[in-house]
Amino acid sequence: MADDKAHATDGNKIVEAEIISDATMQKVEELIEAEEGAANRLMGWAGTISTGIAVTMSLFHLYAAYAIVPTQELRYIHVAFTLVLAFMLFPVARRFRDRARWWDILPGIVAIATIVYALWGGEDFTDRATLPDHVDVVVGIVFILLLLEATRRTTGWIMPVVSIFFIAYAMLGPHLPAPWTHRGYDLPRLVGHLFITLEGIFGVAVDVSATLIILFTIYGAFLAQSGAGKFFIDFSLALMGNKPNAAGRTVVLSSFLLGGPSGSGVATTVMIGTVAAPMLKKAGFEKNAAGGLLAAGGLGAILSPPVLGAAAFLIAEFLKISYLDVIWMATIPTILYYLSLLIMVEIDAKRFGAKNVNITPELGLGTMTKRYGFHFISLLAVVVFMVIGFSPALSVFYAILVTLALSFLRKDTALMPKKLVKALSEGSIGALNAATTCACAGIVVGVVTLTGLGLKFSSIVIAYAGGSLLLTALYTALIVWIIGLAVPVTASYIICAVIAAPALIKLGVPDYAAHMFIFYYAVLSEVSPPTALSPFAAAAITGGDPYKTTLQSWKYTLPAFLVPFVFVCDPQGVGLLLSIPKGGSWVDIVEITFKTTCGLLALAACAQNWGLRQNTPIERGLLLLSGLLLVFPSLIEAIIEAIIGRDISYTFLPGLIIGLGVLFWQARTRAQPVAA
Repeated sequence: MADDKAHATDGNKIVEAEIISDATMQKVEELIEAEEGAANRLMGWAGTISTGIAVTMSLFHLYAAYAIVPTQELRYIHVAFTLVLAFMLFPVARRFRDRARWWDILPGIVAIATIVYALWGGEDFTDRATLPDHVDVVVGIVFILLLLEATRRTTGWIMPVVSIFFIAYAMLGPHLPAPWTHRGYDLPRLVGHLFITLEGIFGVAVDVSATLIILFTIYGAFLAQSGAGKFFIDFSLALMGNKPNAAGRTVVLSSFLLGGPSGSGVATTVMIGTVAAPMLKKAGFEKNAAGGLLAAGGLGAILSPPVLGAAAFLIAEFLKISYLDVIWMATIPTILYYLSLLIMVEIDAKRFGAKNVNITPELGLGTMTKRYGFHFISLLAVVVFMVIGFSPALSVFYAILVTLALSFLRKDTALMPKKLVKALSEGSIGALNAATTCACAGIVVGVVTLTGLGLKFSSIVIAYAGGSLLLTALYTALIVWIIGLAVPVTASYIICAVIAAPALIKLGVPDYAAHMFIFYYAVLSEVSPPTALSPFAAAAITGGDPYKTTLQSWKYTLPAFLVPFVFVCDPQGVGLLLSIPKGGSWVDIVEITFKTTCGLLALAACAQNWGLRQNTPIERGLLLLSGLLLVFPSLIEAIIEAIIGRDISYTFLPGLIIGLGVLFWQARTRAQPVAA
């Protein structure tokens, strides 16, 4: 980090801070490339062509959102665009970057040829799904190989290897040990199912990518090019003022505002980190703690309405519900997540003895809001259109038009032709990672549906859990987490939604609660090595240790990640998803929200080892017990029942009494200093 100081000169920049050095930002970029692929920076004719293809892709999907494009044509054309851009913009290896070579262009042409073959065949082609001819099989194999390579270029080796493993499982069924055995499928039958039908590669995941994910990335690109990202950060800085805890509060507020339009944990972490890391350092935050906070804030981007993450669109499609319903379900958990994060920040300010950070606004909060507050309208427009009754695709289409129109309210935010082209181009390019992941995950989904692995797997999990809902939930969370260590959030959710969700649903958990449970644990991959991209990027910015930063991010996020167990293990738990429990009323929603909030406060005080003052070991243990009794009562209940040998039932009052008792004791006594 350079020691230089600089005043930002953009119209609404407001903070005096250290500049993040070019070397640091290069390190961050290399880290991201290691996980997401090294993108080409094409110039000249290659750059013009790739930009033209990306802009055309965005315009096509905007047209498809407004007009009617048949499902099969839309999915196939979407994948064709994706493969062409993936081969052009992501080199076969890092040393070949920044130039388009024949081995980048040729696969793209072949990919287009395979899609043209499929579309040209029409209904005759789709009718041959169960008995494809020799040419169909050859074309299908070529297409699958191209898809695996495109996915390797954009996301790394793991997802293609997982897909190959599932293909092998489909073909080797009779040779597998029980209970994994199945009838087995030969190559023509498998290729026909994956390539020709809409239940394999071109299934639900690609449909979501083609109809929602890319539209929201275009929407995010329009917001970014109109200056919304800068405004949200500057607004947060101005609102928080010059108080000792202003730096931490700014991270929490700005990550919430930026999370909606970005929908990307690492993008939010890097964007906020470049501004807030020097502030956190000046406030007295230790490097690893600062990085952990930035990563936790970035993680909120995948949990925050209106965009959440790509996996959230898949929830709506898998459950056949409106995306607006998914937004409503995510509302209370998102509030609880940021509330927990904010409480930890407030505790940090006391633990570290945070210092005032000099924030010098060029514009007052009122003036800034008056000039640039229209960005809030752009951010909320998509939800407003959905509430009115438009479909999600049409809602984001109109939200993009609103963002475009509002940008012309000021000259410095206007999306003039150059900015407009960049927004359209970046919108499509930003969707490539998710699009290839969704297409490749279609191989997994296709194999699962063909072989019946989902039902088989759920029976195995339930058998291991002895029919216990708590143990099934614990096993499911562990499975989702382990898979999430290897693959991106979107892929992790897709895989686990088809193989793990049926186990929870079999035991009486509502399908929407089961899918939200899996979604939240899939998100854990963002802060779990070896794919802990957000903490690693934050550590590169703050100068901290990547693994210590990851542990700090776990500390910030752990209390909130107990909340999904409430969805599935507490009879009132669906109240957190704004759904009235069976036989209940709105009072249950209020009650479950209240006791979960109190539990998270107790867990935050335990994790930070600070309540009204630093905790003693006994106080810390009591706060942990209080939090678990309030947030995760089924665990404590199961342990007690195992000890005493009979069923028990209790309200949340014991946990509340223990937590309040600790705070009352701390208010009346002084503790001897103990190690943090």
